[in-house]
Amino acid sequence: MIKIVGYTKQKQWLTDLTIEDLNSPELDWYWVDFSNPKEEECRLLDTFFHFHPLAIEDCYHLLQRPKVDHYDDIHFFVLHEIERKTLTVNEINMFIGPSFIVTFHYERSPEIEEAQTKLLSSTKIGDKGQLYAAYLVIDKLVDQYFPAVHELEDQLLDMEIGSGDEQSQTAMSDIFNIRSRLLRLRKTIVPMRDLLYRITNSDRIDGLKPYMAFYHDIYDHLLKLTEMMDSSREMTADLRDSFISFNSNRMNSIMKTLTVITTIFMPLTFLAGIYGMNFRNMPELEWTWGYFAVITIMLVIGLGMYAWFRSKGWFK
Repeated sequence: MIKIVGYTKQKQWLTDLTIEDLNSPELDWYWVDFSNPKEEECRLLDTFFHFHPLAIEDCYHLLQRPKVDHYDDIHFFVLHEIERKTLTVNEINMFIGPSFIVTFHYERSPEIEEAQTKLLSSTKIGDKGQLYAAYLVIDKLVDQYFPAVHELEDQLLDMEIGSGDEQSQTAMSDIFNIRSRLLRLRKTIVPMRDLLYRITNSDRIDGLKPYMAFYHDIYDHLLKLTEMMDSSREMTADLRDSFISFNSNRMNSIMKTLTVITTIFMPLTFLAGIYGMNFRNMPELEWTWGYFAVITIMLVIGLGMYAWFRSKGWFK
């Protein structure tokens, strides 16, 4: 589907235009949006607009890394749109020319729809031209990164390493899941940050200087997002280390308890082993109270060692 809006030299918006209407001398600039285009509509990138073959090829092959390429007076952008819940990345391709902006995407883009709605709401915005329209698109895309990053950050802040095995294992699984989602976000946000850095430090785009403050604002947002992601990644590392430390301390406590129990039973096993031998010449075997004496000695040794270990705090 192709949606075309145009801004006339009489400072009026025209909607529902056709490709043929774009040759009208009354148009000051126009916006063509290719949303899930058919094959014959895709061919217009070459037959009508005559874009560079490499840029057209990038439109057809998903997913490209966010970037900007300059072809004479036409500038080609690859942008990423993120779906908040699934973190699915949709590619938005954008061409900016002297008197037009063309967006190309295979999935419906609410951000582009919002940008067009805002653009059509006022003729004063229309006066700002296609570079401001491009700013609106990028700004809406970047705004959608914040909820995804905030959601992961909130999950980390609410997370605790519990004392139960099942709770701890669940928390550890959630930590690695969050790290994976942060990595997916980073693969989009960091290249977008680098893209805005190139835009704000380039003189290849004519007429951009009046709108530089707007693009700097987007760049600042991306810097903040990057810092938030780095902070969240450090937090996941801290939680992971806490989990490992918790398990290590718990294992040490278990091993200490087992060691104490083993130590107590060592002399008892020694006595039982001696009097369990089947030699005939063992005087103690003939004692009337021999059995009770050995049991008493074993109890005294066991209880004495238990009391001693307890006084040392080894059972805490």
